[in-house]
Formats: sequence, structure tokens, C-alpha cells
Amino acid sequence: MADFDIAIAGAGAVGMSCALWAQMRGHRVLLMDPEPPGSGTSYGNACTLATYACLPVNDPSVLTSLPGLMFSKDSPLSLSYAHALRNPRWMLSFLANCRAAPSHRIADHLADLLSHADAGINPLIEAAGAGDLVVARGQLSVWSTGKAGKAATSGLERRRALGVPWREVGPDEALEMEPGLHLPVKRAVHFHAARHLRDPQEFITRMHRAFTELGGSALTAAVEAVRPSACGVELQAEGQSLTAGHAVIACGAFSRRIEGTGTQKLPLGTERGYHVMFRDEAHRVTRPVGWGEAGFYAVPHANGLRLTGTVEIAALDAPANKRRLAYIARKGAEMLGALPEPDSEWLGYRPTMPDSLPVIGRSPQSERVLYAFGHQHIGLTLGGITGRLIADLAEGRQPNVDLAPFAADRSYA
Repeated sequence: MADFDIAIAGAGAVGMSCALWAQMRGHRVLLMDPEPPGSGTSYGNACTLATYACLPVNDPSVLTSLPGLMFSKDSPLSLSYAHALRNPRWMLSFLANCRAAPSHRIADHLADLLSHADAGINPLIEAAGAGDLVVARGQLSVWSTGKAGKAATSGLERRRALGVPWREVGPDEALEMEPGLHLPVKRAVHFHAARHLRDPQEFITRMHRAFTELGGSALTAAVEAVRPSACGVELQAEGQSLTAGHAVIACGAFSRRIEGTGTQKLPLGTERGYHVMFRDEAHRVTRPVGWGEAGFYAVPHANGLRLTGTVEIAALDAPANKRRLAYIARKGAEMLGALPEPDSEWLGYRPTMPDSLPVIGRSPQSERVLYAFGHQHIGLTLGGITGRLIADLAEGRQPNVDLAPFAADRSYA
């Protein structure tokens, strides 16, 4: 008999959600991570349950605006040329998915998965006793130039066609909703069904507490290798050997580092993201506010104002790019007026496939190994539904979501 029914590698938003869902289903679950739950990439996100985020980073506008995005000091995109040259297949696949047809197909699949997001996360919020962390004020997107606002129209209409509710907000109303905005508002849209969390890490901490109170086990160690067989999986973790009926790989951008999982064959990349925190400035906004041209969010966090976002394509182990942090701080001052020096800054690693779709399902090498990674910007939003789907797979149930678009052996070009 195996030591556990399900062993989960990774205790971020996705891994923790997988663990709590499986434990609520009555399984013997082991959660494994060398760091405290939620302290990695999940720690620094934009706090938003972004059920509207069905448009991928792969967008046709990337192809037409690529020179400006790459070379402008005011660009929300930063690219390491050395990294791009070392990973040409990933870069070419990413750009191929920016064409109109693939981009629309990706949006269809993301919208379908996001339509189940609330059903996946709401039971976890209840189980964790985290209702007090949830704020239902929607998300406000603003554009400071008429040209950018007009360019957003096709994407907004695409969202509406895919079932995402939003309403147009006039500039005056936008400033009434968020009087702290100092930039000129030429267009604004309110995604009124969206919610945000006052403190995502606290949510994950409470999920972990609920998990252990239900009998879940935790091991502070990194999973180094797995050896699947017909009847289970052996896991090696810092000198310890354990067995489980199924192993779930939910280590985000680090998922390729576990031997024997088959993940090394997958084109898993990283969109590095940054944030800066201002301890006494949370009053500047009352909900997540995204500035379209600048590519980042201002978010009211329980511990202050968080400015977070942008995309940096670079190696996982590259040092922090101070220019990215300076960019966010500078743009934050343009958006909200003068700000003090940040109290803290942060770099995280969004796990991203070249088609911006997560990998959810069985490993092609063994049905005993389950994949749950690659959620790019929306791991917090999709963690709950991913956890429920992984529990279904481990139990041999047929999920109510078509997982073919998220299969590991799909075409990525």
C-alpha cells in the first residue's frame, strides 16, 4: 500500500488548491515544497480573480508593435536577447501563436476554463474561512490616449463574445470610481464581475491550515525525482523516499527540474514579473486598476499599495532587472501622483507555455503523474478549478471541462 493517495510537488496557488481539493475529497494527501506555502511566485501577484483574462499575451498586436515593445524605455515588455538566442524554438512558437487564428483559438480555450474558475475557487474560500479576504468591486481598466483606447475595442468585443461581462465607463465616472487617478482617462472599462483578494498569501496560508486540519500532511522538501510504475509513484525528496498512488507536478516555472516526470521535454518558459510595495499608500485605489498602455496594475493590498505587472522574457536564474522595477515605480507616479520610495520590491516567475495555455492532465509517460502548471498570469484565478480537475483525474472521473487543449502532448506552434 502506498504511503499516500496523492503527493503534490509545489505549494503555490495551484499546488495548494490541488492539495485542498484532494483532501476535501477524503484522500490521503502529501504536499511537498522546500518553501512556505504561497511564498514563491504566488506571493507577488496582482491579487485579482481575473475571470475576464481570456485574451492571451499572444496577440496579433504584438507582431505589429514588436520593435516599439522591445526598444522603448517605456515598454511594458523587456526581452533578454541572450535568452532569446538560447531558446529560439520557444520564441518562434510564441510569435507563431500571435497570429490571429491561433490567438483566437487560445482565447476560446482560456474563456472556457475561466468560466469554471469561480466554481473551482469558491469552495476553497469557504473551506479556508477566507471570505473576509474577498472584495467584490470589479476591476477597472483605463487607457490614457484615444489611440490606445480605440485599439482595445477588438479585444473587448472578443471578450464580450466569449461571455465576459463588462461595461463602458465614461472618464468622469472612472475618476469618481477612482479619484486617486492622476493620468488623463480617455477610455475606461469596468469588469464588474471580477473580485480581488486583500492578501493572496494569507489566503494560501489559510488553505494550508484547512488542509492540515482535515488531515493533510506536509513535507518541507523539494521533490527531486519520481519513478512511476503501474501501481503508483515513488518520489525522492532530499534523501527521503515516499510512495503515492499519483504524483502531481505543480511547481510552476520550476516544474521541468524534477527528473522522471517527462516535463523536461515540454517548452515551459518564464514571463518574469515584478512588483513594488508602498506600505502606507493602499488608499490610492479601491480596486485593481490596470493602465493599458503601461501594462501594469495598481492594487489595494492589506499591507499597502502594490504596483505589479509587465513582462520580462529572460532566464529563470537571471538576476533581477532593476530597470523593470524603476519602470513600474515611475509609471506608478504618473498614474497616481507622487509616491514615496518603495518599502519593498519583488521578482516572480510566471510559468508560461508558448501558447499561453496551462498544462493540465496526465503525463504522456505515465497516467500516475499528473501535470498542473503553466498558468502564466492567472494561476491564482485558475488554481481552484485546476485543483478540482486534478482530483477528478486522480479518481478516474471524467472532468466536466474538455482537457484536450491543455494536454501536455498538444501542438505548441
